[in-house]
Amino acid sequence: MPTEGWDFSWFEGRASEELPAWGFAGMAVGRMEHAEAALDVQTGGGEVLAWVLGQAQHRPSRLAATESWPPNAALAARRLRPFGVEVREVADEDGLPFDDGSFTLVVSRHPVITPWAQIARVLTPAGTFFSQQVGPGSNRELYEFIMGPQPDSDARSPQRAAAQAQAAGLTVVDLRSQALRVVFNDVGAVTHFLRKVPWTVPGFTVEAYRDRLAALHQQIQAHGNFVAHS
Repeated sequence: MPTEGWDFSWFEGRASEELPAWGFAGMAVGRMEHAEAALDVQTGGGEVLAWVLGQAQHRPSRLAATESWPPNAALAARRLRPFGVEVREVADEDGLPFDDGSFTLVVSRHPVITPWAQIARVLTPAGTFFSQQVGPGSNRELYEFIMGPQPDSDARSPQRAAAQAQAAGLTVVDLRSQALRVVFNDVGAVTHFLRKVPWTVPGFTVEAYRDRLAALHQQIQAHGNFVAHS
């Protein structure tokens, strides 16, 4: 199965995830309609941005997006071309290739790395950053089943994100968090998920974790599904 992009329709009937109560994409539509220039950081295959732009009654005069993984960048360029979006292939660790104060809105859904200082730099003084971050210990039940117990980390905690935003000169005006059920109905869905979201189990291959996948298959057969929380 292809792993590029963030289209998860393949999982229908095989895995499911609760959606956050706030509705990121829907909230992004209103912000996009009032933006003069907008940037989507780590756009994936451009799926969310394309949906947002398709819903917006007014679009910014300038639209740009970045993506680090070449297959995703190519997919995003094709998907977003009809909306006039400039897609740049940029490593997550590199700076954003735009001038200071270029955008009134920067959005990012599930960034791998959030370049706070760079985001603050490319925003106008009254600009807004709107993001849905991946929280700490996301899918812990799954990655610990595969890899064994892992140390706790606050690297993705909301409090640390807020502190980093403030250190970059941004003002945090809204901060929400929620734990969401993720249900896998078969081991094939787990395998595809771990290939598609590779930071869950770094370096994942079926060969390396065949024994743990077999144990997970047996557990799903016995209990009907496997539940984690994102």
